[in-house]
Amino acid sequence: MKVVLTGATGFVGAPLLRRLLADGHQATALTRDDGGALPADAARRVVGELGPDLDCGDALDGAEALIHCAARAHIMDDPAADPLAAFRRVNTEGTLALARQAARAGVRRFIFVSSIKVNGEATRPGRPFTAKDIAAPADAYGVSKAEAERGLLALADETGMEVVIVRPVLVYGPGVKANFHSMLRWMQRGVPLPLGAVNNRRSLLAIDNLVDLLVTCLDHPAAAGRVFLAADGEDVSTSGLLRAVARALGRPARLIPVPALVLTALAALVGKRDVARRLCDSLQVDITDTTTTLDWVPPVDMDTALRRTAQHFLNKETH
Repeated sequence: MKVVLTGATGFVGAPLLRRLLADGHQATALTRDDGGALPADAARRVVGELGPDLDCGDALDGAEALIHCAARAHIMDDPAADPLAAFRRVNTEGTLALARQAARAGVRRFIFVSSIKVNGEATRPGRPFTAKDIAAPADAYGVSKAEAERGLLALADETGMEVVIVRPVLVYGPGVKANFHSMLRWMQRGVPLPLGAVNNRRSLLAIDNLVDLLVTCLDHPAAAGRVFLAADGEDVSTSGLLRAVARALGRPARLIPVPALVLTALAALVGKRDVARRLCDSLQVDITDTTTTLDWVPPVDMDTALRRTAQHFLNKETH
């Protein structure tokens, strides 16, 4: 199958591109410039920045499927003067410009990597998010993804192009950056953390499981027109995750049992309320619809994925 991929040099796109090639697909990476290494057997087409003025030229001609991973990622303390406008330009307007060109080029299926933030920021105990929930994004990034989803589904109705939407939770794996990388560094250095009493529940997603799900969505007949939540299917507390990461690193977990309410109050005093919420709140997803509709089971368990993540981190730290 001829597959076009955006975000092919990123954390999700790079292993996805390798998997597509390993499975025998003819893969073309759409990139904004000629930077970033690609496998020798992958084609590259430079199309510029993702936005409303995107022009793919003939790069999509002959493609049967397009997997759209590129996005303006969510970041803490966004420096943009108008974060919502910045996110909309790339994640909403850029996505829809790409999709309209894909439909005109005859692309049969458009797979959009969205975000669980379309559902919201947190869940109540025993009430995980589902794909049928009404969208309730709480920040600019989530709003931009939700608007892109609505636009894609409308375009599918208009053109007949099959749209598949995948909403991942926090993705981790070899090469993970941002907060997860910071957590690896804290545990490797044995930094004491006041998180030993946090008994929330969080869903996570190993990069290998996300890649496998996206590949499954390429040609599964039941995927068209559907929204799928993506996770490992193994929920864990923040304290449990830290202990699991420490084991994977071969280090002790130095966790101090400070009540979550105290942590949240102290964080608010120093302007870090959002950080405390991410650490203490629950965010669970129910992937039953994903697994039953696609006859799919996450191929990698959390402990194995954490060991691979930790080993990659340690290799980088020592070289």
